[in-house]
Amino acid sequence: MSKVKDPELAEQGRTSYEWARDHMQILNNTINRLKKSQPLKGLTIGFCLHITKETSVLLMGAKELGANVVACAGNPLTTQDDIAAFLASEGIHIYAWGNETTQEYDWCIDQVLDHKPIILTDDGADMNVKAHFDKRYKTMKILGATEETTAGVTRIKAIEKKGKLRYPVIVVNEAYTKHMFDNRYGTGQSTIDGYLRAMNLLFASKRVVVAGYGWVGRGVAERCRGMGSKVIVTEVDAVKGLEAHMDGFEVMTMSDAAKIGDIFVTCTGMTDVIRKEHLLAMKSGAVVGNVGHFDVEIDSDFLLNQSKSTKEVRPNLDECVLKNGKKIYLIGKGRLANLVAAEGHPPEVMAQSFSNQILSILYIIKNHKKIGNKVITVPSEIDTQIAIDALKAFDVKIDSLNKKQLAYRENW
Repeated sequence: MSKVKDPELAEQGRTSYEWARDHMQILNNTINRLKKSQPLKGLTIGFCLHITKETSVLLMGAKELGANVVACAGNPLTTQDDIAAFLASEGIHIYAWGNETTQEYDWCIDQVLDHKPIILTDDGADMNVKAHFDKRYKTMKILGATEETTAGVTRIKAIEKKGKLRYPVIVVNEAYTKHMFDNRYGTGQSTIDGYLRAMNLLFASKRVVVAGYGWVGRGVAERCRGMGSKVIVTEVDAVKGLEAHMDGFEVMTMSDAAKIGDIFVTCTGMTDVIRKEHLLAMKSGAVVGNVGHFDVEIDSDFLLNQSKSTKEVRPNLDECVLKNGKKIYLIGKGRLANLVAAEGHPPEVMAQSFSNQILSILYIIKNHKKIGNKVITVPSEIDTQIAIDALKAFDVKIDSLNKKQLAYRENW
C-alpha cells in the first residue's frame, strides 16, 4: 500500500536510484557485508526522511536486509516524485509526494505509524514526537529510534529532559562520520547548488551572511568563500563566534549584517533568526534563504503575507515587495533551500550518514534493553567502521601503529 503523485514516473526514478547507488560505495559495502545474515528479516522499519535518490538507496538497502520498509517524507516540499514512484514499484510502502500541505504531511506520518513499525528512523523528529504524544500511538511497541538532524536531536533531548522518552534513541547526527561530513561538506555544497538554481546570480564579490557557525554554517561559509564571496558570520555562541573570527570571517550581529548583506543563509536550527526588523533594514534586492530543518529561522510569514505584493519570479524564488518599497527575495518559502530548490546532499556524503543509520538500527535491535529509555550517540566502533569503509571506497590508505609505537602509547 502506497500513495505517490504519479506511478508512471517509476522508471525515471529507477535511473536516479541507480546513479546514486553507483556513487554510494560506502553504503553498498555495509549492505553487502550484512545481506547474507538478513538481520532485519520480518521487522517493520518506519522511515521519515527526505525522499531523494540517496534516501532510496537506504530504503532499498533495508529491504535487502529483510525489513518491511514503510516511509514518508521528512518535509512537505522535499519529495522527488520519481523516486517515490520507483520505491512504490519495488514494494516499499511509501506515502509521499512533492508540495504536500501541512495536513497531507501529517496524514502521511500517520500512515507510516499505522503499519506499527518496531524501529523509527526520523529526520526532524516529527514522527517520534507523534509516537510519544499522539494518544493513538502511545502504547505501540517501539524498540527504539534513530535521529538524523540537529533540529530533531534538540526535540528528542527535550523529551528526554522531561522524563517522557519511551524508548532509546541514537542521535546519528552526532556521529563524527555524519556531522563532520554530511553537515559540513554535504550542506555546504548543496546550499550553493540550491541558491544558484533559485537565483542564478553571481556569488563572487557578494556579501553573504551566514547565520550560525556550527558544522552546517562552517561548511556553507567555506563554500561561499570558495565562490569568491565576502562572508559575514552571525552567532550567539561566544566560542563559535571566536572560531569564525579566527577562521578569517567577519563576525557581527544580525542587526548590523542585515544592513549590508546581499545574500543570507540561516543554518542555526533556532527560531526567529531573521526577524521583521532585519528584513526591513535589508537592501532592496537582498536574497534570503534557510538550510536549517524547520521553516522557523526566517519570518517567512511577514514576507509572504504582509508584503505589499508577492510573486514567484523564478522556480522556488518569491519576490516580496515590502511596504517600504524594497524588494526582498525568499528561496523555497523559507524551507530547506538545498532540498526544495536543489536535490540535497551528494550521494558520496549521504552514504556515510545512511551507513550510520543502518548500523544504528542494528545496534538498537541488539541492545535496546541495555540502553534503556535515553538518548545516546552512535557507538564509537560504528563510527570507526564507517570511516574505514569510507577510506576504502575513496581508495585512500593510512598508516597504522607498529609494535614499538603501541608499546610507547601504553608506557607511562
